[in-house]
Amino acid sequence: MSAATQKRRWREHNILPGFGLSLGVLLTALTLIVLAPLAALVLRAASAGPAEIYAIATSPRTLAALRLSFGAAFIAALVNAVFGLLIAWVLVRYSFPGRRLIDAAVDLPFALPTAVAGIALAAVWAPNGSLGALAAGLGWKVAYTPLGVMIALVFVSLPFVVRSVQPVLQEASADVEEAAALLGASRLRTVFCVILPGIAPALLTGATLAFARAVGEYGSVIFIAGNVPMVSEIAPLLIVIKLEQFDYAGAAVVGMLMLLISLTLLLLVNALQAWSRRRLGYV
Repeated sequence: MSAATQKRRWREHNILPGFGLSLGVLLTALTLIVLAPLAALVLRAASAGPAEIYAIATSPRTLAALRLSFGAAFIAALVNAVFGLLIAWVLVRYSFPGRRLIDAAVDLPFALPTAVAGIALAAVWAPNGSLGALAAGLGWKVAYTPLGVMIALVFVSLPFVVRSVQPVLQEASADVEEAAALLGASRLRTVFCVILPGIAPALLTGATLAFARAVGEYGSVIFIAGNVPMVSEIAPLLIVIKLEQFDYAGAAVVGMLMLLISLTLLLLVNALQAWSRRRLGYV
C-alpha cells in the first residue's frame, strides 16, 4: 500500500476536524507541564557527574530510603487491592442504612490535607493513642516504624482502588453470577472465574494508581514514621533533607532514581494491563 493511499485512508477515518491543532496543543501542554520539568531534573542530576551519581545512588542511606518507599507502597497497593475491592463490592451490591455516608467517607483521604492526615494517624497510632496502646499491649509498635509508614500509605491511597473498581461493578450485571450459580458453580469459583476476570483491569488500574500515589507521599508519613535514617526514612524526606543542606545535586539524583524506578514499574504494569485485556477479550 502506497503512502498516499495510507494517508487518504487515515483521513477518511478521522472525520472530526481540528486534529492537527488538537495534537499540537496536546504536545505543547505535555511538554510544558510534564516533560520539561522532568528533563530539567535529569539534567540537574547529570551535572553531578558519574562518580557522584554512583556514590549517592549506592549509599546505604539512599538504598534504605528507596527500599522503604517502594516496598511500603507496593504492600499498601496490595492491601488496598483486597480491601478496596471488598469496600466497592459492599457499596455496590448491598443497600443498608448509612451506605451513602460510608461512600462519602471513602473520599476523605482525597479531601484531607496530608499534614492533617499525618497528625491524625500519629495521634491514633502513637504509644499513648487509642489504637497504639492496644497494639502495644499485643507487643506491636506501629508509630515511628516502617509499619507506621505502611499504614499511612494505605490510608492515603485506598480511594484510588475503590473509585476505580466501583463503576465497573455498577455496570456489571448480576445475571452472570446467578447463571453460574444455577450451573452449579460454588461461590468461590464464581468469584475467581466470573467476577474477578471482569474487574481485573479496573482493579489493576486502581492498584497502580494507589502505588503511584503512595510512592510520592510525604506529608502524612513524616508525622508517623519517626524519620529515623536507615529505619523509617522515606525517599521524599531524604530529598527534602538534602535540599535543606543545599545539596541540590544529591536531591536531584535521588529524585531521578525515583523517577526511573517509577517509570519502569509503570511501563511493566501497562504491559500487564494490555496483556490481560487481550487475554480476557477486551479491546
